[in-house]
Order: sequence, then C-alpha cells, then structure tokens
Amino acid sequence: MTPVVILAGGEGRRMGGRKPERLLAGRPLIAHAVDQARKWGDPVAVALRSEGQWPNPEPDVRLIQDDPALEGPLAGLAAALEWALSLGRDRVLVAACDTPFLPNDLARRLEEELRPDAGAALAATPGRLHPACALWRVESLAAVWSEAAAGRGSLRGVAARAAATIVEWPAQAADAFANINTPQDLLLAQARLKEISSC
Repeated sequence: MTPVVILAGGEGRRMGGRKPERLLAGRPLIAHAVDQARKWGDPVAVALRSEGQWPNPEPDVRLIQDDPALEGPLAGLAAALEWALSLGRDRVLVAACDTPFLPNDLARRLEEELRPDAGAALAATPGRLHPACALWRVESLAAVWSEAAAGRGSLRGVAARAAATIVEWPAQAADAFANINTPQDLLLAQARLKEISSC
C-alpha cells in the first residue's frame, strides 16, 4: 500500500495555538486526520516541526520531523518524501491535518490519474488547487530543493517543477477540501460534523 503522511507542522497562528491539538467533536484534529489516512494507505506518519506538537501520538502512527533545513509546507513535504524513500516506496500520499472532510476516493483517484511522466497528482476543485492534498513521487524531492534554492516556499511551485497532474473534483466537493484555519472555521466544522452524523 501507499504510505500516507499528514502535514501537521504549522504553527497555527490564526488558530491561536497548535492546530493538531484543537478539538473537533471532542477529538483532536490530528486524530480525525489519522482516521482518514488509514482508509487511504499504510503505513501512516505525521510530519511535525517538533515531537511536542502531538504529545499523545497513537501507537501505530509514525512521527517524522519536518526537514530542519526548510521552512513551511516544504519542510513537511521533504520529510514525507524522505520517509517514503527510507521505506523503499516510490510515492507517498500527503494530506493536511486541518482538512477533516476529504473525499473517501482521494487516494484512489490520485493514483489512477497520476501520469507516468508526472512527479505528482494534485487535488483540485473548479478554480482552486489543493496542493497539500497530493500523491507525490519520491523523485519530486529534487523539485522541493529547487523551489527552496530559488527562495520560494510554495507547494504549487514544487508541483509546477514536478509537472504535476491536476485531478479535479466537481464543484459540489469544494467543501470536502475546506481547511480549518480560524476558531470560526472550527465552529463551522463542528456544525458540519453534527449535520453529517444526523444523516
């Protein structure tokens, strides 16, 4: 199976603290992300800036540290690709810890539509890329370092350098890719989860 890495190294400034620990329906956001990841692949890892960002990790989840030579999401992506290489795998699925409603078919569709000549397959909805939800070939590590050497820190930039395939979900799936950046977003997610549970 394809390994899965959850990116959880952000500082969560707009959230007012460490985002992975924020509670959604009584459970940390990171726990919801792990539940999703287990449906998509194995093994599952969480990329953190430091181990203290998730003080009570689940026993079957590997903790990996963001590459200290890089900043922002590039640090987490580099860690994910390096980890996949260490496992002898040729690709890794990456998702953000703050997107608890991702589509169940995320891994399958990205895998099916990854072109042989592409370094990655990125999720998208009409008019919007979701570069933190992507299937990356390990060769894309070179694109990460090229992006960093150019003084940039953009996952979109890495995807462009890696000639990524864009995999589009329909407009009605846009909410599935919504991320939680603020306390207000968290309240909206709580309401959405209640709505889903009552259906």
